[in-house]
Amino acid sequence: MSYFQRTFGGSTVPAPEAPEAPAQDPLGRERAHLTASRAALRAMREDVEALDIRDVTANWVNAAVLESQINERIKALADLAHTPLFFGRLDYLRTTQEGQRFYIGRRHVHDGDGDPMVIDWRAPVSQPFYRASRKIPMDVRLRRRFGYTAGDLTAYEDEHLTDPTETDRTSRLLQAEIERPRVGPMRDIVATIQPEQDEIVRSGLSGTVCVQGGPGTGKTAVGLHRVAYLLYAHRERLARTGTLVIGPNRSFLHYIEQVLPALGELEVKQATVSDLVAHVEVRGADEPAAALVKGDARMAEVLRRAVRSHVTMPAEPVMVVRGSRRWRIPAYELEEIVRELLDRDIRYGAARDALPQRIAHAVLVRMEQAGEAPDDRVQDSVARNAAVKAAVKAIWPQVDPAKLVLRLLSDPDFLAEHADGVLGADEQKAVLWTRPPRSVRSARWSAADAVLVDEANDLVERTPSLGHVVLDEAQDLSPMQYRAVGRRCTTGSATVLGDLAQGTTPWATANWSEALAHLGKPDAVVEELTAGFRVPREVIAYASRLLPHMSPGLTEVRSVRESPGSLEIRPSDGDGDVVAACLSALRHEGSIGLIAADDRAPALAAALTGAGVPFLAPGEETTPDARLTLVPASLAKGLEYDYVVLDDPAAVVAAEPDERTGLRRLYVALTRAVSGLTVLHSSPLPWQLG
Repeated sequence: MSYFQRTFGGSTVPAPEAPEAPAQDPLGRERAHLTASRAALRAMREDVEALDIRDVTANWVNAAVLESQINERIKALADLAHTPLFFGRLDYLRTTQEGQRFYIGRRHVHDGDGDPMVIDWRAPVSQPFYRASRKIPMDVRLRRRFGYTAGDLTAYEDEHLTDPTETDRTSRLLQAEIERPRVGPMRDIVATIQPEQDEIVRSGLSGTVCVQGGPGTGKTAVGLHRVAYLLYAHRERLARTGTLVIGPNRSFLHYIEQVLPALGELEVKQATVSDLVAHVEVRGADEPAAALVKGDARMAEVLRRAVRSHVTMPAEPVMVVRGSRRWRIPAYELEEIVRELLDRDIRYGAARDALPQRIAHAVLVRMEQAGEAPDDRVQDSVARNAAVKAAVKAIWPQVDPAKLVLRLLSDPDFLAEHADGVLGADEQKAVLWTRPPRSVRSARWSAADAVLVDEANDLVERTPSLGHVVLDEAQDLSPMQYRAVGRRCTTGSATVLGDLAQGTTPWATANWSEALAHLGKPDAVVEELTAGFRVPREVIAYASRLLPHMSPGLTEVRSVRESPGSLEIRPSDGDGDVVAACLSALRHEGSIGLIAADDRAPALAAALTGAGVPFLAPGEETTPDARLTLVPASLAKGLEYDYVVLDDPAAVVAAEPDERTGLRRLYVALTRAVSGLTVLHSSPLPWQLG
């Protein structure tokens, strides 16, 4: 870095060994460009607001559609006051790009003549900002990074990529941006994307990518920025087919929901897996043994058999009367039609819809043989004939997916018939309801049951496919849940994000190849992120002591951030010590997370309330006046806080049904801190922590 300048409280601190002072005030010029860019963006927005569509719309429908599009455009052109409009600058060599200078930011901004003032970070010309290096400068002479405080440009930092006298140094602005205290939802990382992350973000739409990344490697942000990039590069296609971000729970979705709007993308929908399969109301819960079987991919074969069992081979001919003529289709010919449809293995509902047309076609063949000349209208008429409809109802009756699953889980004989050779006797017993409900509405469906209903629903009617799906925290999905997600992108692609070491369900993913096969994307490319940017080196090294005992073979995350004093471990004498630790953490800037075993949360909530310390629940947005969040360990995954107080690690482990899952839950809790972690233990620490 040849020049570094930062402003704090009005004072300017130059970097050491600055070659020479600039002739003018460069920071002032950059601030002027920021002011001009904001004015240009405001003018762009005002131009859209001033559009008069009265003379260009033929009717009220067109007017409503166009007005909606204009409103969306106005939203997209909003200037977020506390979000930097640009965060970097590229100066190209004079021999290439005509020595042009480009400001890299969150969205495109042009002046009144149409000349760009800010280039969208997703544009091809912006790629060298993330990829260029001294070894491969990509024709870039200078790369400048900007630092901001509350939306005001306060610093800059230069790299002269073609200057042989400069040496590589860690970007202080980059590190400061990563470490900057945060209050509120997850921030985007667009200003700090690293080369290995950028490769994933800009990979093509046609292929599925699976990102294995430990805590703090930025896999979630990479997935969200990949959506933003794909929407930029394939706007029209994805506008038709749609995109979806799938997270583990509502708290997590609330936490990430502001990232895409900050990048100018307003149309991406977000959901949990439970939202996708909400065909029935979930009011119950399974025992672990039952949930394990219901989540097994073998249940798909049981359901397929059960659905197809409704087809009955015809025993009687079909007699179609038209005027004075009768046309007879014998039972053996009907059976041939039915078997041919079964052999094609198409959806049950599609085959049922095809059956009357096949029978009608057989009638038309006989008409033609008798010298008649029927057309398509005659075939449609025959297909609607009462005798044909009655035959279809008897041979291929309608199937209600929820009623089918209800019968499977209630009727031991029906389950045994279709699970024969697939599920063992103990497994069948595990999934059967002890008290069969009377109806679909009265059943206490579990989350795993809802996934089974979704599978049955897809066997009857094809699930619509989206253009691209992002699946986060994927390591916790069951094979049947993977199938449910895969159905939403059968003709599209996916970005799968997860960390095998953080799998905390009994059915947690063992390896990505198996998971991707269940997703229906066996050829997906698996990328691994091993450089950590969020968690301090001391904290991630401490948490990584658990890896050999819970996920042997996984690569340990190597943090690029060294932060002496970021880890403190001490004994606790009770809830009072926990409250004191939270008060101490609140002296720092940023968000604070108090993570504890789920059954400890009520007692800690009472202690905080008694001490007059305000706190939030996960999913509630932090504010300058309420920065402490009480987080049950089961909800900590995917969240991050500047400072974390972890209550009694042994209790976190003991709360899980087995030691491996408990250690993984503890690993998650230990790795939520960005700046500092305080571990309090009223009982001995798990021996795996050394």
